Amino acid sequence: MFIKLLGLSIPCLIVIILKSKKALHMLQQNWYNEGGRYIHWIVKNPKKVFLTPDLLFFLFLIGMVIDQEILLFLFFLFYAVVALLIYQAMKKEQTKKPLVVTKRVRRLIYTTLLCYFLIFLIIGLTFKTANIYLYITTLGLACYMQYFIIWLANIINKPIEKFVFYYYKRKAVKKLSSMTNMPVIGITGSYGKTSSKNILADLLNVRYNAFPTPKNFNTTYGLINTINNYLDKFNDYFIAEMGAFKRGEIKEICDLVKPKYGILTCVGTAHLESFGSRENIQKGKFELIESLPSDGIGILNGDDPYQRSYKRKNNCKIVWIGIDSEDVDLRAINIQLSHKGTSFDCIVDNKKYHFETKLLGKSNVYNILASIALGRELGISMDQLIIGVKKVNVIEHRLELKKYGNINIIDDAYNSNPVGSKMALEVLSMMPGKKIVVTPGMIELGPEEYEYNKTFGEQIAEVASDVILVGETQTKAIYDGLINKKFEKENIHIINDVKQAFPMMQKLQEKETYVLLENDLPDIFNEK
Repeated sequence: MFIKLLGLSIPCLIVIILKSKKALHMLQQNWYNEGGRYIHWIVKNPKKVFLTPDLLFFLFLIGMVIDQEILLFLFFLFYAVVALLIYQAMKKEQTKKPLVVTKRVRRLIYTTLLCYFLIFLIIGLTFKTANIYLYITTLGLACYMQYFIIWLANIINKPIEKFVFYYYKRKAVKKLSSMTNMPVIGITGSYGKTSSKNILADLLNVRYNAFPTPKNFNTTYGLINTINNYLDKFNDYFIAEMGAFKRGEIKEICDLVKPKYGILTCVGTAHLESFGSRENIQKGKFELIESLPSDGIGILNGDDPYQRSYKRKNNCKIVWIGIDSEDVDLRAINIQLSHKGTSFDCIVDNKKYHFETKLLGKSNVYNILASIALGRELGISMDQLIIGVKKVNVIEHRLELKKYGNINIIDDAYNSNPVGSKMALEVLSMMPGKKIVVTPGMIELGPEEYEYNKTFGEQIAEVASDVILVGETQTKAIYDGLINKKFEKENIHIINDVKQAFPMMQKLQEKETYVLLENDLPDIFNEK
């Protein structure tokens, strides 16, 4: 009978595998429950976790009154149907960033398999035909609670992950300390980090061989991975992008890479929910500047009151940049923004230099100014910097202009903060022809999230003729802002899958159409 139970449990095991993949995907996108993010996601998404097709396994609680052979057959049939339903749902599901099967994910899979092996081992060692009902209930419950089984596997693996982390960290520290002639440049801020990193790399490469962290490798793990697998002794400068969700994380990265130079883009409201307060964000971002040595150089934004007002605890050299402020070391004036690019004059040492770039928007003027300031400190002439700025490459997913058929897409998918979103709308407003906004709104803004999104909706109403909102619940505040500005309801289109936005764009397009893709939330925020 035990062999029969194993055979008839195959559909149940298939369901476990399918649900494990989904649970691992969510765990990975929630930073392996760092700061309780995974559990927080479960609490906020009870329908996805608990209202699953296998919820009906509780019907087997009445199994005691059914013949065992019939009960086993119904168990097999039930999970065969559930497996089919889950598989079909996963095929249709929108996935922006699929599960990456890293070594850490593999270790979680092994631990999860071990958990189920132990369940079957206990059943096998204690097997009694009379307990078939109990065994079926146990398997059904384990399958249903798969999101929590993965959470448990993550807890079990913590000591292993700590060992792995410290092993690779020591390896990275040893490698980096051997590269004594390669200064490190840190870049952080609430937004503009990746853009500034790429711009700086392009400018420094006019004269040097600078290596920036790839993609979004801006955590301690990402920096360790970058150092161990990508950095080499032929690099003149290592540009380290530094991201954080709470205070202390940037300091941890600085302790690892020991930057000599630093750029702080802006102190904004990104990740306000996890930081807890604007003051914590301010202190967290300044961990980079306060980690610089006395002979280091920090680049700060003089237009940012949170940078102006901060009392630093170290004495490194500070170079101020700005647009509105006059008492800065480098100032951009005569800014000309258009749908083809940007030009401005840079005032430094009472001299004026003219810059042109294909990058769009006022936000990129700040990013370019910061890179000019540091490039100049590192020995690159203004003439070389003028040429470098002209050749700066468009940054992927950050006000990137691209084509989708006859539609012009302004791809700002990696932007998710109030200031950046407003500047993106300013870019859209400069475009000729019909203007459409596609957005799921902004997240992780704490108790102010509703008001920020509502204001965003009001700003959209001033620019766009049509709005495509992705996720009815998530975009409620934007909808309220649009309505508050008397935006036509028939021009508001609500979808739950961003894939539906593209055929909708084609229906709404006119001869000249520009579509702003503002923010692209990870899969953990899918409402479908």
